[in-house]
Amino acid sequence: MKFFKLSDFDYTNKRVIVRTGFDIPFDDNGNITDDSRIRKIMPSLKYLLKKNAKIIIISHNGRPKGKYIAKLSMEKVGKRLSKLLKQKVTTLDDCIGNSVRQSIEEMSSGNIILLENLRFHKEEKSKDKAQRDQFGKELASYADYYVNEAFANAHRKHASMTSIPQYIPSCAGLLLEQELKTMGKVIHSPKKPYIAIIGGKKADKIEVINNLLGKVNKILLGGVLANTFLKAKGYNIGKSLYDKETVNFAKKLLKERKIILPSDVAVGDKYKNNAHKKNVSIDDIPNGWTALDIGKKTANTYCKLLKGAKTIVFFGTMGAFELTKFSYGTKQLLKAMASSSADTILGGGDSAASADKFRLENKMTHVSTGGGASLALFSGKELSSVKALEDNYKKYRNKI
Repeated sequence: MKFFKLSDFDYTNKRVIVRTGFDIPFDDNGNITDDSRIRKIMPSLKYLLKKNAKIIIISHNGRPKGKYIAKLSMEKVGKRLSKLLKQKVTTLDDCIGNSVRQSIEEMSSGNIILLENLRFHKEEKSKDKAQRDQFGKELASYADYYVNEAFANAHRKHASMTSIPQYIPSCAGLLLEQELKTMGKVIHSPKKPYIAIIGGKKADKIEVINNLLGKVNKILLGGVLANTFLKAKGYNIGKSLYDKETVNFAKKLLKERKIILPSDVAVGDKYKNNAHKKNVSIDDIPNGWTALDIGKKTANTYCKLLKGAKTIVFFGTMGAFELTKFSYGTKQLLKAMASSSADTILGGGDSAASADKFRLENKMTHVSTGGGASLALFSGKELSSVKALEDNYKKYRNKI
């Protein structure tokens, strides 16, 4: 991959659009509950401030489907940014239009403006490329340079990710570069033994399994993904969630000895913390009950398998970790990873959230900010926005 880096441009008195991934969680009162995605791009913002840039931050939050939704506004994100940077961040009430342009034209070096949620405009995610490109062109017209710091959205063909780089010199921010470099090393030259732990709900994780089979020593399964394989193997899984569309594919993969399935599971009679809980063998799951975690025997087996590993990657969780009663399996594996001398990679999403919940995040080699993007990388897919940066490099390398 060849693209411009943050240090390749002179930002003195220049307007710089920084595409961030501030799709962050809020509680029922509208308060930010996890600002890690904001904190992780501080190095890039501080670098630009030292270089006397005029910083224009853009992001999305949630899925407003092209409509204004107050609770998804960037206003509170702007306040948290101001606190972290210890300087004023001006949050505008839109991301395009004459008033936005005027505010940007009045900026001085060192000023920071945060534009409103990009997804309040349907063009950001439009399936029509012409609409996306027009939206991206207007955003690009506000700046001299573009910085991509939104790894979490790197696999999406959205206007702010793939269209803006068509019009102005663009580069990867420090966080995006770190994500690609760290995970790229594991993808292309992992230390062996190499173990992957894969769980969670998303059916597309089965593509990761297929792509990893030729590279890993073992793949340990949990969560809905494990349920799908157990179903494919003919077990009665009660009311447990599984993915019907990939059952047949799972049947084909069952012959692979590298794939390790749970031998027991923790089941509940409902999806709540006050559920009745049982630890049962996989051939003894009661009708009407749901597998919500790997069992204690499986957790012990998996932890033993991690000993001696030189590389461990973890996608998803072993079950409903958000329910304290069913967080045991996920917590035990994270603790085993944290105490390991291996390169330990958490693929964002729920695996990162669970590590944060159990205060184990800082003990990992790398915790990704993007679950879907890291999945795409490990599945062998091209990241659309990285391709856009590569094309941008080819276009501007002799002009900078």
